[in-house]
Amino acid sequence: MELSIYQVDAFTSQPFKGNPAGVCITKTALDDDLMLAIAAEMALPETAFLALDDFNLRWFTPTVEVKLCGHGTLAVAHILKQHYDVTQGQQLVFHTLSGELVVTINTNSIDMNFPAAHIDSTFIPTPALLTHLGLTTDQVLSSHFFNGKALIEIANEADLLALAPNFDGLNSVGGLSAVVVTSPSTTNTADFISRHFGPWVGINEDPVTGAAHCGLAVFWGNKLNKTRLTGYQASSRGGEVKIELLGNHRVMLSGQAVTVLKGTMLI
Repeated sequence: MELSIYQVDAFTSQPFKGNPAGVCITKTALDDDLMLAIAAEMALPETAFLALDDFNLRWFTPTVEVKLCGHGTLAVAHILKQHYDVTQGQQLVFHTLSGELVVTINTNSIDMNFPAAHIDSTFIPTPALLTHLGLTTDQVLSSHFFNGKALIEIANEADLLALAPNFDGLNSVGGLSAVVVTSPSTTNTADFISRHFGPWVGINEDPVTGAAHCGLAVFWGNKLNKTRLTGYQASSRGGEVKIELLGNHRVMLSGQAVTVLKGTMLI
């Protein structure tokens, strides 16, 4: 069997920036084991699989399936725009484990209507979690939980950029799928910055995480009393996410993408 496969850098307009995603679009769905094997072979943060017969969209890291992936969705929409009969202004409705996701194709961006996360502010990070992150309790301004992720707010952007977590240690802390650390931005181009650590799902540091911004949007929107924000994820690759809080527990994430690789996988 031959499968067309793409690699797309999402949440960026520059090659080798943003978050790389594999994209595999087929007429009908592939078997679960095959999708996971392809994702492991691609060795990217996520590989997205779209079945054209029912527009069912799924995302796999090299080790597990995930319920929501922003950059993978953006990458699929980008490939549909480039190589399939998708027109300017068209809305695409993907069926996913997180419900229907409506994506709008624009000239200079792709807009994704995602579920806004519920923020649980009763979460208290364990000493082990902070130690393995490289944070002290004095650095933590607030802590929260959403969609399996810990959200930790700190005051200093420089401290966030300097984090060098012990990923083996983090992986020993139970009850989490990822940790998002965030701080205000010191630039006038972003409202906040963040980093996303997920050794629990095989991704030590995710370059730019759309799903995390479903929670960051709610947290920073409430904190700054704004409905439109810009987030910058400060990984080594870096990437920008435009955000609009829509109400009705929905959030719009917008970004750009660029294709860096296309080919044929032989199975």
